[in-house]
Amino acid sequence: MLARTGRFALRRRRPILLVTLLLLVLAGAVGGAVAKHLSANGGFDDPSSPSLRASAALQQLGAGAPQYVVVVTPHAGSATGGVASEAATAQGEAFTRDLRARVQAVAGPQAAASVLSYWTAGKPAALASTDGREAIVSARLSDDDDTAVKRGKEISKGLHAVAAKDGVDIVITGRAAVFGEVSTRIEHDLVTAESIAIPVTAILLILVFGSAIAALLPLAIGVLSILGSFAVLRILVSFTDVSVYATNLATSLGLGLGIDYGLFILTRYREELAAGRDQQDAIVRAVRTAGRTVLFSAVTVAAALASLMVFPLYFLRSFAYAGVAATMISAAASLVVLPALMAVLGSRLDRYDLRKPVRRLLRLGPPRPAGLGPEDGGMWHRIASFVMKRPVILGGTVVAVLLVVGAPFAKVSFGLPDDRVEPASAEAHQGADLLRNDFSSNVSEGLYVVAKGSPASNAQLTSYATALSSVAGVDHVDALTGTFAHGRLVAPPGIESRLFATPGGAWLRIAPSVEPYSKAGEQVVHKIRAVPSPFDGALLGGDSAQLVDSKHAIGGALPWAAGIIVATTLLVLFLFTGSVVLPFKAIVMTLLSLSATFGVMVWGFQRGHLAGLLGFTPTGTLDTTTPVLVFCVAFGLSMDYEVFLLSRIREEYVATGDNEHAVAWGLERTGRLVTAAGGLLALVFIAFTSSTITFIQLLGVSAALAIIIDATLVRAVLVPSFMRLMGTANWWAPAPLRRLHDKIGLSEATDDDGAVIAAGQELVNA
Repeated sequence: MLARTGRFALRRRRPILLVTLLLLVLAGAVGGAVAKHLSANGGFDDPSSPSLRASAALQQLGAGAPQYVVVVTPHAGSATGGVASEAATAQGEAFTRDLRARVQAVAGPQAAASVLSYWTAGKPAALASTDGREAIVSARLSDDDDTAVKRGKEISKGLHAVAAKDGVDIVITGRAAVFGEVSTRIEHDLVTAESIAIPVTAILLILVFGSAIAALLPLAIGVLSILGSFAVLRILVSFTDVSVYATNLATSLGLGLGIDYGLFILTRYREELAAGRDQQDAIVRAVRTAGRTVLFSAVTVAAALASLMVFPLYFLRSFAYAGVAATMISAAASLVVLPALMAVLGSRLDRYDLRKPVRRLLRLGPPRPAGLGPEDGGMWHRIASFVMKRPVILGGTVVAVLLVVGAPFAKVSFGLPDDRVEPASAEAHQGADLLRNDFSSNVSEGLYVVAKGSPASNAQLTSYATALSSVAGVDHVDALTGTFAHGRLVAPPGIESRLFATPGGAWLRIAPSVEPYSKAGEQVVHKIRAVPSPFDGALLGGDSAQLVDSKHAIGGALPWAAGIIVATTLLVLFLFTGSVVLPFKAIVMTLLSLSATFGVMVWGFQRGHLAGLLGFTPTGTLDTTTPVLVFCVAFGLSMDYEVFLLSRIREEYVATGDNEHAVAWGLERTGRLVTAAGGLLALVFIAFTSSTITFIQLLGVSAALAIIIDATLVRAVLVPSFMRLMGTANWWAPAPLRRLHDKIGLSEATDDDGAVIAAGQELVNA
C-alpha cells in the first residue's frame, strides 16, 4: 500500500500539490480565526454531575451566581467615612444606574434586573469590604457562560470612562471577565509561540539537513497540519463544544509531528540516494520504509490522544479533537504531499547549503555529513556499548533518580482554573484578589443548594439554613428567611433576600470560609451533602462542588483511557518487534519518565518553585485535567520514538541474531535523527512557556520535559540496560503469536532484504 502511495505521489505530483495549495487556502479561510469561535469558558466539568445539574436548575429558576463583578471605590468614600456615607452612596448609585443601562443594552431586561449593588440592596455587609472603602456591583449576564463572556467584553468597553464620570474607581472581575481576558490572551499567546518556534525550528532544521530547501519541507508539513487542524476544530464547533485551549495542542503537535515525520522520510530518502538508488526509486523506498513507521507511529499517537474522548469533560475531549486531527494530517501530508514536493524539487532539494554560515553565526564546529552518521560506530553506538557493560549500576541509578524526582507527586492537590491562571497584572485577577482579601466572602466563589418544586415551608428552610451554617468551613448562609452563621440567625431578611424568592423552587447561598479549590473546600462539600435536606432532589453547586464532581468524573474514566493506550501500544509494538516483552518494557519505561514529569509539575507549579521564572501565581493546586492531558500526549509521543527505535533494532537483530550488536547499531542508526526530532518537538512545547496562562505553561513545560527525559535517560540508558539484561528473552513470544507476527509483522525492511530477514528469522525462532 505504501509503495503504491509513493508511486502515486510521483505520478500525480503536480495535481497533488495544486489540490494541497487549494486546501491550504481553504483551511486558512475556515480556520484562521478559529479561536474567536471556540469556548473560552472552561469545559472542566462533567455535564451530568450534580453540581452542573444544580447550575442548570438554578438557571431555570432565573437565578444564579453573578458572572460579572465590579469592585467599586467611590472617590468620596475616603473623605467621608466609607461607602455607606451619603456622598459615596450618590456616586455608587450613579454608577449602578449607568452599569444597569449598559447591561440592559447588551444583555436585555432580564440581565439588567439581576444587577445587584451594595447601595441598592440595603447596604448589606457582605457586599462591602471589611475596611468600608470598597463595595460590589454584580450581574448575571446570561444562562450560557460563553454568551456571558462575549457580553462581558461588550459591557466593559469604555466602562472605566463611565466610572470616572460618576466619581468612582472600578476593577472588573468575575467569571465572564476572567475568561474573556483568557480568550484574548490565548489568541495573542499562539502568535507569540509560533513566532518563537517556527524561526528557531527553521534554523535547527538547516543544521540537520544543510539545505535551506530541504529544511523548509518538514516545516511546510507542520504549517499545513496546523491550518488543517484549525479548520477541523472550526467545523466541529458547529456540532459540539470545543475549548479554545485546544488550539495550543493543535499548534504544538501539528508543527512538531509534521517536522518529525518529515525528518523520518527525508532522512531515509537521503540514505537511499547515498546507497546509489535513483531519485524516484529512493522516494518510493523512503515512503514504504520510513513511511511505515510514520503511519503506525501516527496510529499510536492518535490512539493515545483519542483516549481523551472517554472523559465527559469537553476540555479534554477538545484536545482529543485537536490532537487526532493534527496527528493524522501530519501523517497524511508526510506520506503524500512530501513525496510530491520531493519529486518536483528533484536535485534542487539540496541547493543553498546554509550550514556553514549558520554554524559560524552560532559559533558551532564544522558540520557533520547529512544522514544518520558514520557506519563505523558513532556517539550513540559508543554510549550504548558503555551502558551495556554496566547495565545494573547505570540502569538502577536512572530508575532511582526518576523515582526520586517523581516523589512530590504523591502529595498532589487538585483544583480548577480560576482568575489566577492569568498574570497578576490582569485586571480580572486583581479584582478577584480584592474579593479574596478585602471582603468577608466572595460573591462569585460560593456554594449554593437548589431544589425545584420544593414544598418546604419557611420554618423548614430556616432549620436547614441553620444546620448548613454550623458546618465547619462555612462562613455564613443566605436564604429567603435571613442570613445565618455558626448555627444562628445573624441578620433578618432584607432587600437582598428577594434574590432567593424564586417561583417554582428554592435556593440558598453558602459562603465558605476556606479556599474553594482545596482539600478543605472538598471536605466542606462532602459535609454539606451529608446534611439532611427538607427539599426533594436538592442539589449542591458552586466551585468546590464542581471540583469534587470533576475529580470523580476523571477518576471514573481514567481506567478506560489507560486501557485504550496500553492495548494500542502493546499491539503496535508487537507488530513491529514480534516480542511480547519489549512492548511491556516500553510501557514501564514511559511510566517511569512520566513519574518524574509529574513530580516536577508538583514541585514547579503546585509548590510554585517555577513561579519566579515563568511569572505565574501559584495556588497550591494543579488543574485536575492537565496531568491527564500530559499523560496522554507524552505517552503517545514516547511511543512515536519507540516505534522508530525498536523497528530498527529488530532489523539488526533479525539480520545478525546478536542482541547487543542490534541494540548498539539500532541506537546509532536512529540516534541523530531521533535526537533532532525530539529536540525540535521539545522546542515547540517549550515555546508555550511564553504563554501568560498558567496551565498552558504547565502543559508546555511538562510535555517538553517528558520528551527530553525519554530522548536522553530512557533511550540512552534504560533501553540498552534492560535489553542487555534480558538478552535473547527480549524477542520472546508464544508460538501462536510468533506465527501470527511472521504473517502480519511490520518493519522498515525493503523487499531486497527478504533473504537476509528470512535467514535471520529462522535464527530468532530457533
